[in-house]
Amino acid sequence: MTAASQSVVMPWWRSYRADPRARPLADRHYNRPAVGAAQFVPPGRCVVLLTAMADALWITSWPQAAYVQHAWPGAWICSAFRNESVVLSSALIAAAEAATRAIFGDPPPQGFVTFVDPRQVRRKRDPGRCFRRAGWSHVGYTATERLWVYQHTAAEIPSAQAPQRRDPLLAFEEGAA
Repeated sequence: MTAASQSVVMPWWRSYRADPRARPLADRHYNRPAVGAAQFVPPGRCVVLLTAMADALWITSWPQAAYVQHAWPGAWICSAFRNESVVLSSALIAAAEAATRAIFGDPPPQGFVTFVDPRQVRRKRDPGRCFRRAGWSHVGYTATERLWVYQHTAAEIPSAQAPQRRDPLLAFEEGAA
């Protein structure tokens, strides 16, 4: 069997901006402004992905370009990624990009960007290493907060692959628990 003929299992399940199973991961992410709040996603269009064991979380935000105050208006933004699973972060990032593309369609020309605060992540040689391993490039720093900016251009984003879909009834029952 060749690598091209092997099917890759999508690790992500589609979630939502107030999923109580995802909230603990969001609460442990360093950029969470209101720990414990029901919603953990910035306003606007979003894709929220959660692994089946609820041990990894990915949030894609797609704000209106007119309201963006950084140098990548219109780009999809990884506004949170937290991996507490045994799966390589770089593999989860690539799968999240593919899932986002399946939901939002063709990426904007700027592709994806993410902002990493080197003061808030584990001390290591290069903050954002998992993004680099997933093929993203360090493209600069934000002007005000001096966050590291990583980008994956539209041409570099993996092909679309739909995330697993939660049974709506199950999501309702989980939300009620």
